[in-house]
Parts: sequence; C-alpha cells; structure tokens
Amino acid sequence: MVALLFAAFLLLILIGIDVGLSMILSAWLGILAKTERAVDPILLPQTMMNGVSFYALVQIPLFILAGDLMNRGGVTARLIDWSQSLVGHLRGSLGHTAIMTNMAMAGVSGSAVADAIATGKPLIPAMERAGYGKGFAGGVIVAGAVLGPIIPPSIPMVVYAQMANVSVGKLFLAGIVPGLLLAAGFFAICALLARTRDYPTLPRVALRGRLRATGRAAWALAMPVIIVLGIRFGLFTDTEVSAVVVVYALAVGLLVYRDLRLRELPGIAFESARSSATILFLLAAAGPFSWLVAESQVDRHAVALIRALTDDPVVALLWINLFLLVVGILIEPLPAMVIFLPALLPLVPVLGIDPIQFGTVVVINLLLGLLTPPVGMLLFVVANIGRIPLAVLSRGVLPFLAWAVVVLMLIIVFPPLTTWLPGQMR
Repeated sequence: MVALLFAAFLLLILIGIDVGLSMILSAWLGILAKTERAVDPILLPQTMMNGVSFYALVQIPLFILAGDLMNRGGVTARLIDWSQSLVGHLRGSLGHTAIMTNMAMAGVSGSAVADAIATGKPLIPAMERAGYGKGFAGGVIVAGAVLGPIIPPSIPMVVYAQMANVSVGKLFLAGIVPGLLLAAGFFAICALLARTRDYPTLPRVALRGRLRATGRAAWALAMPVIIVLGIRFGLFTDTEVSAVVVVYALAVGLLVYRDLRLRELPGIAFESARSSATILFLLAAAGPFSWLVAESQVDRHAVALIRALTDDPVVALLWINLFLLVVGILIEPLPAMVIFLPALLPLVPVLGIDPIQFGTVVVINLLLGLLTPPVGMLLFVVANIGRIPLAVLSRGVLPFLAWAVVVLMLIIVFPPLTTWLPGQMR
C-alpha cells in the first residue's frame, strides 16, 4: 500500500498536479486500496482538518504578514543603504552588501523567495552595471536568500516544531549560530572571488554616514532583536511574539518610515492570506498522507534499517542527510517535511539525537535544495528577475552551495552549534 501511495504521488507530481492535490489524491487511492482493514473515506477530510487545527500554527500567517508589512514599508532600501555603508568599501562591495542585507532581511520576513526578490531586483542590475559577472551577481543573491528561513523567524521551523512537538523558540535560537556561520563563509567567498576577478569597490563611508544609515535602518534591525530577546527572556510566548511583530511592523511602516499607506493594507493582507493559505493547505493535505504512512508502520522499518547500518547518532544523521539531500533537490522544503518527517521523527529518541539539533539539520538540509542546480526553486526565481541564463547562475552558486554543505556537516558533527543557545532559554 505504501508503494502505491508514493508511486501515485510521484506520478501526479510528474504530470504537473499541485503538490497538495497530489497528496490528497494519492491518499484517497491509498484508502481505497487498503485491504487489510477497511477505512471509511470520510477519514480524508477529517485528517485534513486535524492537520491544521493547532493553535501554534497561527504563527505562520502572522509572521508572513509582519514580513509583508515591513517589506512594503520601505525596509529593503534602508537595509541596503545600511549594509552598503558598512561593507561597501570592501573588494566586491555590492556582493558583501547583498549578503549583509539578506542577513538583516532574514530577521524580517523568514522567506527565502521573498528575500531573493526584494534584494535581487535592485542589486543584480547594480552589480551588472558595476562590471560584476551575471553568475556572481545571481549566485550571491541566491546564497544570501537561503539565510531567510534559518535566522529567526522561520516558517519551516514553525512547521517542524508543530510536527515534532518541540519549542518554536528553541528552534529559532538554534538557527542563529548556523546562520552566522553560513553568512561568514559567504562573505569570505565574496571576498575571494572579488579579489580574483578584480571587482570594484565603493568609497568608504565616514563614521557619521554610517551612523546616519544605522539610524535610518534601526527600526528594521530591531525586529529580530525583539523576536530573539522576547523568547529568550520569556517576555512573550512563541505565538505572542508573532502577534507583537505584526503590530510593530504596522507601526513602523505607518508612523516611522511612513512608506506604508492605509489604502495598501487590504492588498497586503490579501497577499499574506494567499501565501498563508498555500502553506496551511499543504499541511492539511499532508494529514491523510502522513496518517497512511504511519498506519503502514514505515517508521518502524526506517528505524530498523538505520539501526542495521549504525547505532552512532552522527553516522545515522549522515545517512538521513544523504537521503534528505536527494529529496530536497526534487521537492521543496515544506512538502518534503510534511511527507517524510512522520517516518523520520521516531528515529530521534531511539538514536539519542537531540530533537532541536535534528530539526535544525533537517531545515538547513532541505533548504540546500533551493539553491542546488539544476532544479532549485531560488535559481528559477533569481534567473527570472535578473534575466540570467540558468546555466550561468548554476555555476555562480556552486561555491556558496559547497560552503553550505560544510556548515551542514559541522552542525551534525558538533551538536552544541545548535543546542547550546537553546539550552540557555528559560
């Protein structure tokens, strides 16, 4: 039955059916084909509703709305100016600016695609005018955008926390060190490539200019601080902090930056609702699919298979990551999580793996699929907005992808990179 379930799902994906609908249709076929114990098809809508009837999932639309409000409220331009004032004098200045801006944007939207579009539209043409290669210009935007769902807030981490029944706040904190490691490596790659290819620099900005740029961007830079400190010191619950940042984003856009207009709010709310509906529909569609996978005891077979290979948690994580790296190339992160996590999560306590570490590893692993040639979704997004040939962009992103794999291996081998900071949480 499980073979039929996955075969039907893959076939529907290959013929172009939406991922959520593919899961629903394949689950329906699985229910009809279940012979050892008949199941009433009414289970299909019931498990779909159960999949999204959790209070904690309210964070998803709230974080999306907060990110949309900040992006439409003049955040991107101010963050670019701030980043340029700090790193513009370095060789390959606009590449460093792209990474720095995406680090700051990560604390606002938590969406890789949104960050790639917001930073790519102004910075890719600027880099091309300054003589940067198309591959480098697109590659640095793709790499920087991956930081969005790793540095808090993070929609994939909210989804994992709900599925694994762990603290969202601890997962958010767990993403900080890996996110900073990724960014540090990306900066080093930018510097090396810029020096090798003799990319230009911008004039150094005086201290007064840096302070002015920081002051203009301070309200945007404060959002991730509110999230991290609010959770770390118990000022807000995981859900309350998402509501707080919505109010904060609205106040900044309307009253501080004043780039946001009241007449724009219905349109922003509609776009946020549509994005949220896409994610929540996917989670609902995964309900019956995941139930059938669990009913077939795939998790027991997975546990037995991994334990037959090794009892070492590090080696087990490496095997799981090898599998997920292949999955991430073919399927986007959220669908991959809702499909495969029900079978993988039982391995965590059996092998003695910390669930916070496992969640961080899974999220980063699947995000690598977004920038893996030739099918990574971010590659298509950036190639479209920057009018860059996909082959050229794929070559440009390879150095950044290589460093991302190194960071993934580091957090597998050294668990404190993901567990120390959450361990400080009250």
